[in-house]
Amino acid sequence: MQNRKLVPPLLNIARAHGLRRSMTPSESALWAAIRGKRLGVALCAQVPVGNFIADFVASTERLIVEVDGEIHLLRKRADERRDRKLARLGYRVLRLEAKLVLGNLEQALAHIREALERGG
Repeated sequence: MQNRKLVPPLLNIARAHGLRRSMTPSESALWAAIRGKRLGVALCAQVPVGNFIADFVASTERLIVEVDGEIHLLRKRADERRDRKLARLGYRVLRLEAKLVLGNLEQALAHIREALERGG
């Protein structure tokens, strides 16, 4: 097992701020569609949660939405571990493929709506 250092909270906040300014095209497209309570709840972009930075968080619903590009095909086990850790913090994680967001935004939004309706 690797010995990993915890990221100081202030460093995570600064990193999250940088990520908000440099979203991927799929993250930007989804953010344009969900910000401002457009789905009935507030979602925030690039939010520190525990020792991670989540793409989008609906904190009142304890839902994290991650947009996974092709690199995530190579890191499925790491993503599964991350999801388990986030679940222990009380969050549900919805993973959407970047190609779905870019190719069929309405379907991606439908997945988010379903997850919001299901609740905890």
